[in-house]
Amino acid sequence: MTDTKKNIEELDDVTIRFAGDSGDGMQLTGNQFSDNTALFGNDLTTLPDFPAEIRAPAGSLAGVSSFQMQFSSNDIHTPGDDLDVLVAMNPAAFKVHLCDLKGNGMLIVNTANYSPKNLKLAGYEENPLEDKNILDEYRLIKVDMSEMVSKALEDMDLDAKSKARCTNMFALGLLYWIYERDMKTTIDFLKKKFKKKPDIVEANKRALKAGFYFGDTIEAIKTTYKINRAKFKEGTYRNIMGNPALSMGLLAASNKSSTELFFGGYPITPASDILHFLSNYKNLGVKTFQAEDEIAGICSTLGASFTGSLGITASSGPGIALKGEAMGLAIMTELPVVIINIQRGGPSTGLPTKTEQSDLNQAVFGRNGEAPLVVLAPKSPGDCFYMAFEACRIALEYMMPVMLLSDGYLANGSEPWKIPDFSKMPKINTRKTVHSDESFMPYARDQKLSRPWAIPGTKDLEHRIGGLETEELTGNVNYDPINHEKMVNIRNQKVEVVADDIPELIPYGDETGDILVLGWGSTYGAIRSAVERARIEKKSVSHIQLQYINPLPKNLGDLLLKYKKVIIPELNLGQLNHIIRAKFLVDTIALNKVQGKPFTINEIYNKILEVKI
Repeated sequence: MTDTKKNIEELDDVTIRFAGDSGDGMQLTGNQFSDNTALFGNDLTTLPDFPAEIRAPAGSLAGVSSFQMQFSSNDIHTPGDDLDVLVAMNPAAFKVHLCDLKGNGMLIVNTANYSPKNLKLAGYEENPLEDKNILDEYRLIKVDMSEMVSKALEDMDLDAKSKARCTNMFALGLLYWIYERDMKTTIDFLKKKFKKKPDIVEANKRALKAGFYFGDTIEAIKTTYKINRAKFKEGTYRNIMGNPALSMGLLAASNKSSTELFFGGYPITPASDILHFLSNYKNLGVKTFQAEDEIAGICSTLGASFTGSLGITASSGPGIALKGEAMGLAIMTELPVVIINIQRGGPSTGLPTKTEQSDLNQAVFGRNGEAPLVVLAPKSPGDCFYMAFEACRIALEYMMPVMLLSDGYLANGSEPWKIPDFSKMPKINTRKTVHSDESFMPYARDQKLSRPWAIPGTKDLEHRIGGLETEELTGNVNYDPINHEKMVNIRNQKVEVVADDIPELIPYGDETGDILVLGWGSTYGAIRSAVERARIEKKSVSHIQLQYINPLPKNLGDLLLKYKKVIIPELNLGQLNHIIRAKFLVDTIALNKVQGKPFTINEIYNKILEVKI
């Protein structure tokens, strides 16, 4: 690092967003900055935002891809609200994201992409970079990144397209310089990623260094910034995204239950990464099956569970709809199956790359007949590990299917995650039966209402289970109305009894007061940050985040009555709100958002201030 820097200013936190075309490498750039930041020791959270139209024309508004991150020397829970820095690689990115940049925020642009053609595609008649209002309101850093990269690579035998693909590395290098970061982690990444293409490694290295050292020369940047390391609990940490964390939770459960893991699923955004991740662990006995459709995926999973494996399938809302009948079969046969729903926006195809909490009604009520499921929901990328493990535990110990509700925000977002001590994780007990001295009954139950798990072909354990109504104990087909009602009630009781085996809720804040903010799943970060801000201002407000949704924790009803007002923020039209009002007869206040984006802290904070006590 040179001595030509003017000032170094220490900051508590910074929010940055990289934005450009879907082919500009914004996700890779953002991931590299976040990995670098995690290794440095800052707390961070990220928000990748992919265009729903993956093949949208270059330079169009529909094709804008972005990656946002907040990093801090303090404990943070969200990728941030207003941006401190916006890197807008083209006019479309500029137009879509400028509204989120703070006044006097840093605006970095690649002037080469602000051509008349691209300006027209973005709907501009004149170049906004020449607008006096823009110049007055923001710290505009105009750089012809394309030209600078071209010069850095001029002696390399690469085509123009390959050289252009290195421009994102220039932007990354400049940000590394501004925030006092080392380039080594990214250089190591490039060497590994492109180890068979040394010319590509060299080109990207040169572009990265060109951006970094360009910072020394530009007079418009008078200050660089330092964000000190955060104070974490002692342990080994890694930066982790939600889908890999979830997948590792499944692997951990397989090991702790001594049960082979089988995954059967159809690739679908944003759940595909789970299949891809698990397929790398054949050495741990994992079997993966990429099915031709959603129904085949879950039916293969049922078959695997019937024969003694921990059956896993994953999809998003449209795929879960197709799996509905097979889920009913899993409920009737009482097999240990984990159904993962990485939620996305809208019905039908909807918004495949946008986040939403749209499938709660589907998870709790969305099957024919009386077909209850245990429903769990992680609250953060790292929590995906623990809730996946918990979903498997309940499925195996209670012999029943369990649905895990994640979403695109958690799946693709990341945070520093303390790697758990695997030796201290609890053992998972299964109901596998190997011998019977008496006539075997497939629906004989223990205190958890869990039936035995007999592997087909085991001597003296012959049995019959299926989708037609079964006789209690024997499993034989039975159409008697009294027996049907009894079995329906038992299947419902199987879900309810799980409430005896889940932790009671402890509010963040006070156990009584004016306002309780009740959330579930990925709303956690924004809610917690908003409540923290309100409590610093001496507001009587507390927070509860639900990870167990069906059944609900046993003490929730009592807690709700201890607050004068209850706010329920959801990324839907009020699905949890309807459940809470119906079950507990509490006059809750709904805060709903259905924009394909997570809540901001300000949205929830302002709602807290708005509520009249």
